[in-house]
Amino acid sequence: MFDKQQIIPVACDHGGYEMKQYLLEKLGTLGYKIKDMGTYSEESVDYPDFIHPLASAIHNGDHKIGIILCGSGNGAQMTANKYSNV
Repeated sequence: MFDKQQIIPVACDHGGYEMKQYLLEKLGTLGYKIKDMGTYSEESVDYPDFIHPLASAIHNGDHKIGIILCGSGNGAQMTANKYSNV
């Protein structure tokens, strides 16, 4: 079972923003500690600006797991998979 005291970073592009907000609310209600790593609106953004920091934090051992959301999932997963520990 996952320790609820561990922080779960969450990042998305503009296409995943609405789902990210939903997850932040639900996970918070369940007692999980969340770190919102952006994006912070539905305004168009470049997904690597938000996915690289989250994937890097996992790769470097700052966090054990994270949640990445994307409109299509394609670009975000390719970006995250550049990090060997992700």
